[in-house]
Amino acid sequence: MSGNTVTPQQTLPCSASRAARELGLKRSEFDLAVHLGRVRTVPDEGGGGSRVPRAELDRLLERPEELRRRVRTVGTREGAADMEVSPSRFTRLARLGLVVPVKFYLNRYRAVVWLYLADELRQFAADDTNAPLLKGRAPESMRAQVAAGVDLRPRNWRGRHLGFLLRQADDPWQRAGALAAFLDPLQVAELVEDPYERSHLNRFRPGPPAHGAPGSPAVHLVEKIMTADDPDEIGWLRSDLEGTLAEARAHQPAPRPTPTPAPRPAREPITTDQSRRPVRGLLSRLRRRSA
Repeated sequence: MSGNTVTPQQTLPCSASRAARELGLKRSEFDLAVHLGRVRTVPDEGGGGSRVPRAELDRLLERPEELRRRVRTVGTREGAADMEVSPSRFTRLARLGLVVPVKFYLNRYRAVVWLYLADELRQFAADDTNAPLLKGRAPESMRAQVAAGVDLRPRNWRGRHLGFLLRQADDPWQRAGALAAFLDPLQVAELVEDPYERSHLNRFRPGPPAHGAPGSPAVHLVEKIMTADDPDEIGWLRSDLEGTLAEARAHQPAPRPTPTPAPRPAREPITTDQSRRPVRGLLSRLRRRSA
């Protein structure tokens, strides 16, 4: 047998865990790469999640360091050092939406730690038009917004995460579920009054990123971050959900239970007296004829 023979196993798509190992990535880094569209996946025909085509993995293995660079995330201090600004200035830029977090986690004190793509921060700092934001005194309008409590980090993360979910959706119901994931359940109930339709929609509604046991304070905090709270954001989410639901209904109506046929009315039992009446009548007619 030739040493260059390729076995079928070497051409089949591989699992996400194996692809992450071959690329030298943590599983969380690999998942982020998929979300960012850096890694192309295909559905697992056996229903075991997504898989990576062998050709795609070979392409990435040609320059694995580039992929690792593009999915590297940093927190506030490291991000500020990469951009050569103070942590307080970096936080101000993030709160005002000039740099957008890509993910977050809760530390042991249940404080939210936002993470950013190091590659995006590098590009922001290299753009000459952003120099006034990085050096010298910040514009008064920016300082006033921060003093007023403006913090766009949760909303910007939601917008980014919604983009991830929509790219992974294969049909209108999945897209509708992704939009519904960022609305309070009461908002969804107002738009989807039919209980069967709402139940079907909830099947495609992704939950928030796992950060603890169900019902724990940490999960409640994550759910709060996941739920839109700005009237403008709620408005466009509702509008998009209404349009996507109309498309989903036309594509495939929500399933409903099969109606149960009404039972046939029970026939009245024939009493002994009733069963004798026809016989008595026949005997009476025979007697009259013989007479």
